[in-house]
Amino acid sequence: VQSSDRGAALRSEHHQSVAEIVRKLEGLNIPPEPLQSPLILGDWDVEYCSNPTAPGGYYRSALGRFFLATEAMIQTVKAPDFVGNSVSFSLLGILKGQVSLKGKLLALDEKWIEITFDPPFLKLGPIEAQYGKSSKVKIAVLYVDEKIRLGRGSRGAVFVFKRR
Repeated sequence: VQSSDRGAALRSEHHQSVAEIVRKLEGLNIPPEPLQSPLILGDWDVEYCSNPTAPGGYYRSALGRFFLATEAMIQTVKAPDFVGNSVSFSLLGILKGQVSLKGKLLALDEKWIEITFDPPFLKLGPIEAQYGKSSKVKIAVLYVDEKIRLGRGSRGAVFVFKRR
C-alpha cells in the first residue's frame, strides 16, 4: 500500500490483495476489549483505506485530491476515550492546511468501537474555523500489534494504520 496515496491510486486487483491479507490477519490478534488494550493507544498514520473518501471525506474525493495534496493523515488514540483525526494538505502546492476532528470513543463490544466527533476544525493558511456538524462512526478493530492496526468501518471500508 506504500506510494498508493493511502489506497486511492490502487487498482481493483490490488484492493482485493489487501482485503485478502486483512482477512488472514483478522483472526490472529483481536484485542479482547479495544479500550483495554494498550496497543491501540498512540499516534497512527492512515496508510490505506479501501474507500478513499472514508478518511477525510470530500477532501479525499477525486476532485479534492486534485486540488489538495494530502501530506499526512494521522489518528491519535489516548486513554481513556480520546480520538483525534487530522488530514494535513497543501492547496495547489501553495497554501498549507489541515482539517482535524476531536472525538470520544466508546467500546460497543469486544471488537466494535463507536466514535462521536465534534464538528471539524479547518485551518487554511492564516484562516481557522470550525464548521459543519458532529458525526459518528463505528469501526471494528480487526488486528493490532506494536506496529500495525487494522480496522473495518460499519460500511465495509478497510483501514490499515501504521504506528508513528
